[in-house]
Amino acid sequence: MASQSYSLFCMGNPLLDMQVTNGEELLKKYDLKANDAILAEEKHTPIYDELVEKYRLHTLREVPRKTRLAEQRSARYSNSVANSLLTNDELAVQLKAANKREGLDEVYLVKKGEKTGACAVVITDHNRSLVTTLRAAEKFEKEHLSSPQVAKLIDAAKVFYVEGYFLTHGIESALDVSKKASETGRVFVLNLSAPFIPQFFAVQLQQIMPYCDVIIGNESEAEAWASATGQPDKTDLASIAKAIASQPKSNASRPARSSSRMARSPQRSSLPPILRTRRHTP
Repeated sequence: MASQSYSLFCMGNPLLDMQVTNGEELLKKYDLKANDAILAEEKHTPIYDELVEKYRLHTLREVPRKTRLAEQRSARYSNSVANSLLTNDELAVQLKAANKREGLDEVYLVKKGEKTGACAVVITDHNRSLVTTLRAAEKFEKEHLSSPQVAKLIDAAKVFYVEGYFLTHGIESALDVSKKASETGRVFVLNLSAPFIPQFFAVQLQQIMPYCDVIIGNESEAEAWASATGQPDKTDLASIAKAIASQPKSNASRPARSSSRMARSPQRSSLPPILRTRRHTP
């Protein structure tokens, strides 16, 4: 990998998803909403051990899964590399094995003595409740981006993808990459990831939006952004998408009038499969 370059450079939280079905009792016990995505509080801490001890788990690896989705949305670019922080525990071993199976290379910052992050995924009917503990992931260091191994990958990449979860702790790192993309006319993609990102990390989100060429989000994430930014219509998805497309944009080679600024991931069949808007000027 030392001499290889990659078209797609991704940044996110390396987490092991721990998925269970028929989780009604877990929702009650840990005071969770059926369809939600939250960062774990102290009261949620025991859920991860309980899932291992009492439930039959289906494990998913978050970084390779999200990176493959990003790769599909940037269909012209078929090789990708993930960058984030990892440890040397058993969960890290599973994540690296998943990367290898998916053909995803990695340039993780590795810190010994920490625990790899995890996400409890509680399925009930058609709902999904996510409870995330970042652990080592939130200790990512911006200096890693300027290391010789990573810096050359950033210089060579054509598309950058950052998940919204990363903004909760890594806004300086995300801004560093987004500004480089903007200054050099390359594509920067941001996934809103969850409603709590625009709700509770609105400052970080507004900091990075001017550098975004593509913003991905579902219905609840778009509505959360509309509420957080005081939009007049907080439920009309088309209006919200237009509002996002109209936000200031710094990349002169990809002006807002011609750049896609919102793409919808399908969730409810009653809505159109794609919500995409472009800001046009006369």
